[in-house]
Amino acid sequence: MKAVAAARAIAEQNTRQASLDSAARVGDNRQLADARAGKSLALEAERARAAHSATAASADVATQMADRALIVLDPRQTETARAAAEAKLKVARAAQRKAKMEADLAIQTAAREAALAEERIRVAEGAVKAARLEGERSVRAALEQQELAEFDVRVASERAQRLNAEFTAARAKLGVQVPADEVVFIPSLPVRVHEVTATVAANASGPVMSVTDNQLSIDSQLPLEAAPLVKPGMKVAIDEQALGIKATGVVETVATTPGTRGVDGYHFYLGVKVETTPVLLAGFSVRLTIPIETSKGAVTAVPTSAVSLAADGTSRVLVDRGGKQEYVTVQPGLSTGGYVEVNTPDGQLAPGQLVVVGYKTAEPAAVK
Repeated sequence: MKAVAAARAIAEQNTRQASLDSAARVGDNRQLADARAGKSLALEAERARAAHSATAASADVATQMADRALIVLDPRQTETARAAAEAKLKVARAAQRKAKMEADLAIQTAAREAALAEERIRVAEGAVKAARLEGERSVRAALEQQELAEFDVRVASERAQRLNAEFTAARAKLGVQVPADEVVFIPSLPVRVHEVTATVAANASGPVMSVTDNQLSIDSQLPLEAAPLVKPGMKVAIDEQALGIKATGVVETVATTPGTRGVDGYHFYLGVKVETTPVLLAGFSVRLTIPIETSKGAVTAVPTSAVSLAADGTSRVLVDRGGKQEYVTVQPGLSTGGYVEVNTPDGQLAPGQLVVVGYKTAEPAAVK
């Protein structure tokens, strides 16, 4: 493509130069015409000067002849006067011959100059004509070169398009092939290379590279007894009570060994990926709630403080029945939010009944 552009530029430059040469040839033709006219005028001027000199010399001769005749006819003139008059006549005739010879020589010189000028004009006209033909040939050559360059551009463009189409088809057919053991699947993109721990030409052992993404995550920890209950993929409720922020997330990482990734030896590291959030949570301390189990439906629940242990180790609830209090044996279930699920085999508890909580000043609370 660069060669084609260069050829096109050269063709355009040649066209402009040929146009300038053609304009210059017009001025040369005008100068030749002026030169021819000037030489003709110079010849005529020499002829006019020769005629004037001949006329003046003839008049001088005629004057000297008249003076000599007067002296010869006058008997009073001496021989010396007659000899002087004869000498003046000879001088006048010699001057006439000289003027005639000089005039003839000037005319011949002017004629030769005119002939040489005419020859030079013919040579110059030939040069102008040759230059004009050369300029026209240059213009035609430049135009042909420009057309050739444009043709090359079209051919190159079509070839580039064809090669691009063939490349696209080949890539779609073959795809990208790499060894299977060199492929790492990343859950989401884009990611940024955070650290490269591998060394060129060394054996790969352990992690070779770490990457980070723009996904917001929360670093937390789990007690030793709760860690076995939490698995990656479990839903997480996120809230900040003071600001009223609520969001959702999912368990991303649960460490298999306590005391890793900045937590103490009595806790397991927990990583939570934030899914939706109304505000940016970066820098906030939030509360995480992970539902371990669900009741799969509506259950009977009482405040946690309403459940106590009997002497035989069973759980019971103190129920208020019209001012009379009665213990009811229950089987505790799931608990959350300060309430615990209770089950009675004989249906002695029903929603709306009042139970006694474990505070002396507390009013009886209703069973949910």
